[in-house]
Amino acid sequence: MRQRGSDQHSPRLDDEMKHELQGMLRGEKPTRAEEWHDPEPAADDDPPLAAGPVRPGTGNDARERDDEAFRFELARYLRRTDFPADRPEVLAALDQNHAPEPLVETVRHDLPSEHAYHNVQEVAVALGHHPRA
Repeated sequence: MRQRGSDQHSPRLDDEMKHELQGMLRGEKPTRAEEWHDPEPAADDDPPLAAGPVRPGTGNDARERDDEAFRFELARYLRRTDFPADRPEVLAALDQNHAPEPLVETVRHDLPSEHAYHNVQEVAVALGHHPRA
């Protein structure tokens, strides 16, 4: 008497299950036994995907992106070691780090001078570029 792999199924069903499993083990493509694993294709009427991550909008997305880009640009030319600093010290650090002239002019004309700033974020907020809430 030959021993089978399962006592719950008939020899024919055991062979059929073994055959279905071979496709999953050997093949690079899906088999009939694993249709659940295939991604669902896009529908014809699906809207196109956005170019970047989708974030909940508040109506100020463009402003938030501009503020973020400004803070990033400012942080490229101001190091942590430059702080705490007042307006003349921030301008000196920007000049020493070869910041672009439009950025230097913005700081020169719009940054209040009566305050000492502790980081780039404080400078950006003083210039009107607020972080996302």
